[in-house]
Amino acid sequence: MTLLADDVVYLTTEQFRARVFDYTVEKDWKFKGDKPCVIDFYTTWCGPCKRLAPIMEELSQTYCDQVVFYKADTERERELAYVFQINSIPQVLYVPMQGKPMLLKGLYPKEEIVKIIDEFLLATPEPEQVAEPVQEEVKPAAEPKKPSLWERLKAKLKRSAKK
Repeated sequence: MTLLADDVVYLTTEQFRARVFDYTVEKDWKFKGDKPCVIDFYTTWCGPCKRLAPIMEELSQTYCDQVVFYKADTERERELAYVFQINSIPQVLYVPMQGKPMLLKGLYPKEEIVKIIDEFLLATPEPEQVAEPVQEEVKPAAEPKKPSLWERLKAKLKRSAKK
């Protein structure tokens, strides 16, 4: 079977180590890919996984030139499931080009997944600017910043993990 760029690729543990991250060699996260990726950890009998599958297929078509979409069957790829502590499904691993990946549990609506892809995987970091020495100005206190989508999702995951 020939895989096109916009197909969701079924991922084995060996392929994960070759294409994404070799946890048997590297101590710290080091992404091997040339595009950000999304890895859907699923099983064939899981209802929410079955509802997520067409969303991932559609998004793989939409983002085919920017993001690689993978699926990993947790029953077949037990080592991979163990390494990422996949104890409930679906879980989706979002892997940006730079920085650490983000693993989210549960079925998210398509709109939330699109936000995650656009804001976490595809957002270009602003170049670091070298600050010029200037005289310090007294500025009024800024409004408290609302937590970002990622901060809210991480907080939600921490709360659910404590229950």
